Amino acid sequence: MPLRSPLIGPRFVPRRWMAACMAVIAAAAVMDRVAAEPAETIRLWKADAPGALGTADHDVPVVFWWPAAGAKAPTAAIVVCPGGGYGGLADHEGSDYAKWLNSQGIAACVLRYRLGSKGYRHPVMLGDVSRAMRVVRAEHARLGVDPARVGVMGSSAGGHLALTLLTHGDAGDAAAADPVDRQPSRPALGILCYPVVSMLAANGHAGSRRNLLGENPPEELVRELSGELAVNETTPPVFVWHTIEDKSVKLEGVLDLAASLRRHGRPFELHVYEKGAHGIGLGFKPYDGFTPERLHPWTVECRRWLGEQGFAGR
Repeated sequence: MPLRSPLIGPRFVPRRWMAACMAVIAAAAVMDRVAAEPAETIRLWKADAPGALGTADHDVPVVFWWPAAGAKAPTAAIVVCPGGGYGGLADHEGSDYAKWLNSQGIAACVLRYRLGSKGYRHPVMLGDVSRAMRVVRAEHARLGVDPARVGVMGSSAGGHLALTLLTHGDAGDAAAADPVDRQPSRPALGILCYPVVSMLAANGHAGSRRNLLGENPPEELVRELSGELAVNETTPPVFVWHTIEDKSVKLEGVLDLAASLRRHGRPFELHVYEKGAHGIGLGFKPYDGFTPERLHPWTVECRRWLGEQGFAGR
């Protein structure tokens, strides 16, 4: 009687091997729907942007468009603001987030906004993210997006920019000559990852404040751009997370923001984790989609929250 290898035939494959194989297959299926590069680069203004100091790439605000392949259209979309202290743009807080959002069936626009390190100051950055929101809504039919489900997401200083839009966004100008400007800039929701919240010295981030506002900004402007003071009755739902180990951006600013949201009766969810240095992003980089167990726990909670908000696409 011939000998039979214990590895031949599915009934002889150890369960742990079968589970690992199925996990790889499932991850591969997800990655089939997640592009390696953005599908399109969209200029926010066809001509020079307002206040442009030149024509180099850093003078031209754009969004990198990452559609959610395979998702049922129209999809939700999120404008992503990478961090970098208003002096740079961290790619893992941009393209990696876009890929992760795509895996949830959500389209993403990664914003290349103008920076203090290139000579720009407020309100240029707020103007760039506001325009990004309006452009996505104005082109929603072409992009396959639901204009009622467009949110904003940001990390660190990008989190401050996203928060500023959440507290200062508007309903659009119905009388504007440019049809894009007739669209609302106020997001439907926001995701804030270890955000810079305050411009006040006590709980702020000195580098972000300097790049955004310059040296010795007026106190009125500092207070206007401190998120914990700017929360109001129109602030959309917010998901906020931070870590105790973060030594760069103070947790106290996030706690002040949560208290302010509660005082104003605004919906929010707050997660504070013990572990994780500043700039942790998804928990590892670059994002490859094949090792979901390496993702930071905030991604699990955020996915659930997005589903509760009607944003999840699969």
